[in-house]
Amino acid sequence: MREARALREQRRVTEALTSLERLREDHPRFSRLHQERAQCLIALGEGPAAIAALREAVALNPALPACWDMLEQLHRLRGEAGEASVAAQHLAVLKQLPPAVVATQSLLADGDLEPAEDVLRDHLRTAGESVGALRLLARIRLEGGAADEAEALLAAILERAPDYREARFDYAMALLQAQKHQAARQQAERLLEDAPDARHVLKLYGAACLGLGDFEPVIDLYARLLAGPCESAEEVADLRLWRANALKAMGRGVEAVADYRAALSARPDHGVAWFSLANLKTHRFDDNDIARMRAAEARPDLQDMDRVYLRFALGKALEDQADYAASWGFYARGNALRRTSSRYRTDAAERCAERLKQAMTTEAFVKRAGWGADSSAPIFVLGLPRSGSTLIEQILASHSQVEGTHELTEIGRYVGELCGIDPDCGLPVNPAALLDLKAAQARALGERFLSETRAYRRLGRPFFIDKMPNNFWHIGLIQLILPRATIIDVRREPMACCFSNFKQLFGTTNQEFTYSLEDIAGYYRIYLDLMRHWEAVLPGRVLKVQYEDVVDDLEGAARRMLDHIGLPFEPACLRFHETRRGIRTPSSEQVRQPIGREGLEQWKRYAPWLATLRTALADVLTETA
Repeated sequence: MREARALREQRRVTEALTSLERLREDHPRFSRLHQERAQCLIALGEGPAAIAALREAVALNPALPACWDMLEQLHRLRGEAGEASVAAQHLAVLKQLPPAVVATQSLLADGDLEPAEDVLRDHLRTAGESVGALRLLARIRLEGGAADEAEALLAAILERAPDYREARFDYAMALLQAQKHQAARQQAERLLEDAPDARHVLKLYGAACLGLGDFEPVIDLYARLLAGPCESAEEVADLRLWRANALKAMGRGVEAVADYRAALSARPDHGVAWFSLANLKTHRFDDNDIARMRAAEARPDLQDMDRVYLRFALGKALEDQADYAASWGFYARGNALRRTSSRYRTDAAERCAERLKQAMTTEAFVKRAGWGADSSAPIFVLGLPRSGSTLIEQILASHSQVEGTHELTEIGRYVGELCGIDPDCGLPVNPAALLDLKAAQARALGERFLSETRAYRRLGRPFFIDKMPNNFWHIGLIQLILPRATIIDVRREPMACCFSNFKQLFGTTNQEFTYSLEDIAGYYRIYLDLMRHWEAVLPGRVLKVQYEDVVDDLEGAARRMLDHIGLPFEPACLRFHETRRGIRTPSSEQVRQPIGREGLEQWKRYAPWLATLRTALADVLTETA
């Protein structure tokens, strides 16, 4: 930017624009870059292009007084009084605010969080607190990933100013980011009472419903938003994508494909839409699709996450064509790029596991026997991702007494509150803190889990499933607060499980150990070690279910699990693929089909590239053979 500005001030405007174009390739959403482009274009007398650049700048960052000022002047010169008036109104609003607040808003919009907070805190020290400035501080904390801090700050603001709609919207967003979906939906409902057509609030409401697993309402909600005035092709693409995700979760695959395709019509390089089609597992791409994805993936200006999504989609497309070498190349490059933004470290996870084993001893559990809430309702299905847990959940949820929910986040959140979270692996820093709980606190936390998960239980069945795989880390807490809960550990052959994790792209903040074969092997070893520990200190507490055994003898496996829960066998469990319920894991379409053996040895097609994994798992493979 400094180079471009210096070139413009030297009247070397063409060179300045060339410099800005190079910068734009890496930072397309940097608003002040577009402001500088506009100033260069004005110097060249290119009014329409300058207006376009200014509009791009204020779309990214509305807190740019100079841009609104230039827009007003350019529109007046062109005789466009209406557009000039709108720009003047925006400029007038900004001029009424303290300069520090405007500067903070501008820095925040460009993602410059630390300088934004520095400017704002200086302002708060000199001018005193105001709800507007405190809301800005909360937004900075929210953007920085500190959802709990933002939530507390916004709750305090709303105590002082309950009618502050913008703060209430931010509060709902903080709740959503903290995965408190029921509370977020309640806040959205309150906002919609006064403004039932507010599009941004309707989108927030839809996201909260999706988080609760309440998919049906949002299908029509997104259709309603699509029928209204969309601001851009980007908005159309997003709405189509979100609607398709809800349709997929409800088993309406044909309609989901149509909406994913519509998203791609609106935005052809929409990486997540291409990936979502691939993630159906049952969809097949044709040669034209593959050519389009290859072309998009090769674009130098493509955003990193779009490129990651496209690489995984191409991996699946070429796998379906039996071009395993090319498929492996895309899976490997997709993981490599995704890993560049991950903080996960195996050594950090190993240290967390050691601290956990040291704290969670036989003596600790004997001393706390009988603690916790007296309920047998929860069924925890856990293990590694891609181990077959969705299949187990679907089998059990086909029983008349069991309700499937999805991968609930409450247990992990409680551990974070009590123990802190290691930023390099997302695991508890101080698991010994669990032992500081008193009996009454453990019971209260168990009751809190039962209360907070009630929103996901709409069928009113006596038992319900929490299918969060990562809960294998938290069996100790589960034992302390819910000692009568059922725990089922789902295992899968190591090579098959590890490779399946490598070729599956998870959510942007989930399962970060999956981006390299070495990390996956290390994590698998930690998992086995921890499960051995839990069996040693809580013998017989966890039922181990081998995925391959379920494939070989479905009825025998179903009876064994139901016996462990204390339920009678029901034939519907064998017809699990006929059960209609919302499922949003990658296996959602697969478990709507009869059980098959095709997934048992898929990894062998990639054996030439898995020597590193096989070596890293050598003794594990012998142990589990």
